[in-house]
Amino acid sequence: MEIAFCTIFPELVSGVLSQALFSIAEKKGVVRYDVVNIRDFAVDKHGTVDDYPYGGGPGMIMMVSPIVEAVETALGGAESGEGTSVILLDPSGEPFTQSKAFELSQKRKLVFICGHYKGVDERVRDILQPEIISIGDYILSGGELPALIVAEAAIRYLPGVLGDERSRDTDSFTEQRSFALDASYYTRPPEYRGVKVPDVLLSGNHEAVAQWRKSSAEERTRRFRPDLLKE
Repeated sequence: MEIAFCTIFPELVSGVLSQALFSIAEKKGVVRYDVVNIRDFAVDKHGTVDDYPYGGGPGMIMMVSPIVEAVETALGGAESGEGTSVILLDPSGEPFTQSKAFELSQKRKLVFICGHYKGVDERVRDILQPEIISIGDYILSGGELPALIVAEAAIRYLPGVLGDERSRDTDSFTEQRSFALDASYYTRPPEYRGVKVPDVLLSGNHEAVAQWRKSSAEERTRRFRPDLLKE
């Protein structure tokens, strides 16, 4: 898979890509990254990529031409389609879910548009026709962190990235689960400050442990995310 990030903060993105799961995926040859600096396509020698909004009002708007040209460079002649997705992170987008992460993991190439300031010129949508994704009903100053979140969620589905891929099958929100949330987990020591690990988890009875975890997942879903319970 190829993943490109179009951004005005390439150092921020590159720094994260050099760490943890992102780095593992690259070293294993599963993913290749491309960080495209939108300022390289600025309209002047000063690197200007934003301007005041037509009609007035507060904030600055990212200009259409630097973004479109950066994305076209990242695409390298490819077009959005079944194997390639151009993605704009924006509050108006489709809420990001685990199933969407899996869908994106099946693509050959992802190109993320990381907006900044008040927003991006609407013509970016008109010309590039990107997928619009939102990671939640709140506002950040830029799209870099949301893009990295979406990318990592997709990368986790790629073969060879996780140390034990079976762990992914029991993650919260995976379709294999009876309940949306995963069970509670414990590790050593068996007791800390008077709080003990449930005896069943120390029993060695695999059937009992499996039943306990199913009950724990149900209880956690009902307690913390009742909105996720299936009718």
